Amino acid sequence: MSQASYTLIEGNLPLLISMPHNGTDIADHIKHTMTDVAHKVEDTDWYLDRLYDFAKHLGAYILMPKYSRYVIDLNRDPTGVSLYPGADTTELCPTTSFKSEPLYKDGQQPTEDEITRRINDYWQPYHQAIADTLATMRHQFGKAVMLEAHSIASVVPRFFDGQLPDFNFGNNQGQSCAKSMLESIEQLDFSPYSQVSNGRFKGGYITRHYADPKNNVHTLQLELSQRTYLDEATLAYDQQKADEVKPKLEMLVKQLIVFAQQS
Repeated sequence: MSQASYTLIEGNLPLLISMPHNGTDIADHIKHTMTDVAHKVEDTDWYLDRLYDFAKHLGAYILMPKYSRYVIDLNRDPTGVSLYPGADTTELCPTTSFKSEPLYKDGQQPTEDEITRRINDYWQPYHQAIADTLATMRHQFGKAVMLEAHSIASVVPRFFDGQLPDFNFGNNQGQSCAKSMLESIEQLDFSPYSQVSNGRFKGGYITRHYADPKNNVHTLQLELSQRTYLDEATLAYDQQKADEVKPKLEMLVKQLIVFAQQS
């Protein structure tokens, strides 16, 4: 099902994979206010649709936006409240890249009215799709599980020191899913890749906002290091790397399906 701002692939079991930073488009009326840096959309969670293409055949629901996070960050609180108070972070409508480069030409940053318009045009439809899909799964199966699928450059000095682990899981310090769900993931063999839970990434707005474990809605974020499947210098998809990491992602998704289908 394709809408103006997102695509929802409908599944047949209670797992939704949301990819809120997978989009790359920028509408022309926004693009002309932006810098050449912004036009490159370098901070995209690149190629997640290719990495998780197996999930469609497993029966998962898959939700992907059309537009770039530079237009509006679908994983931010629409009120602008920070997920990590006191830490450096990008805004609901980002004005700088992860390298702190300006995304807008001088004097052309989005106004409050423009931000409101983007919430209505881009943010709200995506979140309505999440809410509706989780409600459908709960009604049909009695349970709903959502994997928030993300990826990020392995080194981003603006946000963290050193190099990230490869698999960064977050469940808001245990609050967004059943303890047994995360434990079953942590017991999987992700070697030779490194992994951590609730390290630098504890789960973003979507993971936190839709979680309701007491009512059988469980959410988990995975921030995958892009060094596991990209040539990070060129942002090109590395087929060999991808072929090596995809079985680990499929193992993860299959484990979430097992949990989702448990009574």
